[in-house]
Amino acid sequence: MTIETDVLVVGGGATGAGVARDLALRGVDVTLVERGGLTSGTSGRSHGLLHSGARYAEADRVGAEECIAENRILKEIAGACIRDTGGLFVQLSADDPEYFEAKRAACEDVGIPVETLDAEEARQRVPELAADTERAFEVPDAVIYPSRLVAANAADARDHGATIHPHAPVEDVIVDDGAVTGVQVGGAVDDTIKADYVVNATGAWAGEFASMAGLDVEMRPTRGVMVSVEYDDLGPVLNRCRDPDDGDIVVPHESEAVLGTTSVPVRDPDDYETEQWEVEESIAECAAMLPPVADASEVRTWWGVRPLYAPDEDERGGRGISRGFFLLDHADDGIDNMASIVGGKLTTYRQMAEATTDLVCDTLGVDGDCRTADQTLASVDDPEQLDSLVAEFDGQGPTDQDVVGAE
Repeated sequence: MTIETDVLVVGGGATGAGVARDLALRGVDVTLVERGGLTSGTSGRSHGLLHSGARYAEADRVGAEECIAENRILKEIAGACIRDTGGLFVQLSADDPEYFEAKRAACEDVGIPVETLDAEEARQRVPELAADTERAFEVPDAVIYPSRLVAANAADARDHGATIHPHAPVEDVIVDDGAVTGVQVGGAVDDTIKADYVVNATGAWAGEFASMAGLDVEMRPTRGVMVSVEYDDLGPVLNRCRDPDDGDIVVPHESEAVLGTTSVPVRDPDDYETEQWEVEESIAECAAMLPPVADASEVRTWWGVRPLYAPDEDERGGRGISRGFFLLDHADDGIDNMASIVGGKLTTYRQMAEATTDLVCDTLGVDGDCRTADQTLASVDDPEQLDSLVAEFDGQGPTDQDVVGAE
């Protein structure tokens, strides 16, 4: 028997769950399907940094403004999904002092709070910082636990009427007369879903899903490695204050530090090689800032795939600093009831979801304002309940494996 819904969201990462939540809060009947457990794609395989925007400030003002705005919102609504650690941008002796000055000035111009520390003050914050630390500046970076965040969004969506289906892979998309008329879903659903509108929130897999509908969404995914090591005395996030490169971020967890990352193009986000040099490079470069991690015991290693949009990558000429998002209304391509949301960052998932939901509601004639920035997410004051939701949605990813459900 065919399932009917107003909106079908395909993709159960942060953005897809965020879209489902936003739609449900606006009174729209929404169904979400994810081929694996929730968070099984890019969202659950990140380094878990909640950006302040400082990383983008001098190169992408708009992106930096988006990050600091969303950083503040998530700290208000996401409770135990967030660990508010603060962050440091660290200049070592080999780093360009003019880059430090430019980034700090750009942060101040954007409105990102900045406090400059000399070398001694920086080592008071992080006693084991490198001996050749010249100075640092402090920004409101934080740590985000994506498994909890996605589960909280999905649960809040469900509490407001949404239907959430993990382990429900899309097998076919039926297009007729300029519209998607049905989506064949296997796994836990094993049925056809008819929807008035379809949202492609599959991240790095957006091109594959779009092709099922006869659309061309050109993605250019890159892989990046994360290495978690035993280290329980860090405090703030550490960012190397230089042009973005391999191994320039260290993210603190309670008893571990996550070191990252690399950027290597891949053809297939499901089937790609991984190289030991990426692990070694990330450890060595992060150890330049924090020497003890060079000899720390490795706990786990994972790779994630960034959902980069090819036209943006072409315009910027390869690895760049911008990680903006792109909302593609496929009415422009001849299919009136489908959109793809691509690119972006975990930090800006809620804003991406809001923009997508605005488009869907405008198309369907739904009158309702976004409330996701003001309404606290489900169960975020109860870590145990959050972790139960993660388990229910089979949403455990490697990013926060040491925290979620830990004894």
